[in-house]
Amino acid sequence: MLVDIQNLRITFETRTSRFEAVRGLNLKLGKEKLGIVGESGSGKSLTARALMKLLPPIAQVQADKLEFFGTDIMKATEADMRKIRGKRAGFILQDPKYSLNPVKTIGSQVAESWRTHKGGSAKQAKEAAVDLLDQVMIRNPGDVAKLYPHEVSGGMGQRVMIAMMLAPDPEVLIADEPTSALDATVQAEILRLIDDLVSKRGMGLILISHDLPLVSHFCDRVMVMYSGQVMEELKASELTRASHPYTQGLLNCIPSLTHPKERLPILTRDSDWLK
Repeated sequence: MLVDIQNLRITFETRTSRFEAVRGLNLKLGKEKLGIVGESGSGKSLTARALMKLLPPIAQVQADKLEFFGTDIMKATEADMRKIRGKRAGFILQDPKYSLNPVKTIGSQVAESWRTHKGGSAKQAKEAAVDLLDQVMIRNPGDVAKLYPHEVSGGMGQRVMIAMMLAPDPEVLIADEPTSALDATVQAEILRLIDDLVSKRGMGLILISHDLPLVSHFCDRVMVMYSGQVMEELKASELTRASHPYTQGLLNCIPSLTHPKERLPILTRDSDWLK
């Protein structure tokens, strides 16, 4: 088991209020592709950040079990987490223009990721960076390595992010809306790339997304979240036959070219969904 979470709770407290953003979440991950879907604010990204111990100090995290590769994340020190982040678990964030350093070349950033975890000389790191850019299907990787983030497209920037995360040969890849800022054609290319790399390297994958059709075709299993809780968990191939009214409501809100509707339905929520 790569990831084991039991009864995860994430709370934010201010002087006047207390908000429980994730409530009693359970999650297990093996060498498979798990999709986590739900509306904005449902707790998807918070769950991933809690697993990587990247939440701000204001967040209060509680769990009966929060384990990554058998390491108790609740008790892990920053030194322990440095052995996990990047080296054993790669985290691809949503938008490369906010994640890449604007004053460093692409090649130097990929090389830094490789050298941090694998050591070696600057020359070896530079050669490894070019090879990694080639692995993520970037044409003329040697030339691209000399560019700065603002000189490449969104799709290429996302490929660079993937190359950085793959540099230490992680066992788990967490992709938080990796294609949200890209057009449909580039989305498909990035997902094919991730799928190919995950399969070749035998990694586990957590894909966080709003796109239900995408997740149903790409993942093995789907977890549906609403207001910090898991509403339903099922095989990705069976997503269209979901039984929970929330999942059914999300599916009904998806536009269809074959069965167009004059107006898309509004999702009806029920307070009984929340425990």
